[in-house]
Amino acid sequence: MTEKTCDGPLGDVATKLLHEDDQVKIWEMALAPGEQTAPHEHKHDYILVIIEGDRIAGVPHVRSEGASAKYIEAEVDPGAWYKLEKGGIELARNIGEKYYREIVIELKK
Repeated sequence: MTEKTCDGPLGDVATKLLHEDDQVKIWEMALAPGEQTAPHEHKHDYILVIIEGDRIAGVPHVRSEGASAKYIEAEVDPGAWYKLEKGGIELARNIGEKYYREIVIELKK
């Protein structure tokens, strides 16, 4: 399945909330091959720390605008981390053959 957009109500940015305080929310995203998150909006800047996996896709929501309105597929680089700016409404889908896990750190300030 490689649709270019998704629709529906928005959910959490990852699969499990690990910690929250006044400065950060720390999430775990864990997806089996073929599994996906709910559509979600990134309301804060965030850091992604990739733990495992091989391929991941970002499927934009119909309300997404700008650069985040594009469907993307990417190779996964376990151990890498990325700082990303707020914005974007999409879902993440594991399009690989391996289990995918990352830590998402939302920077509330």
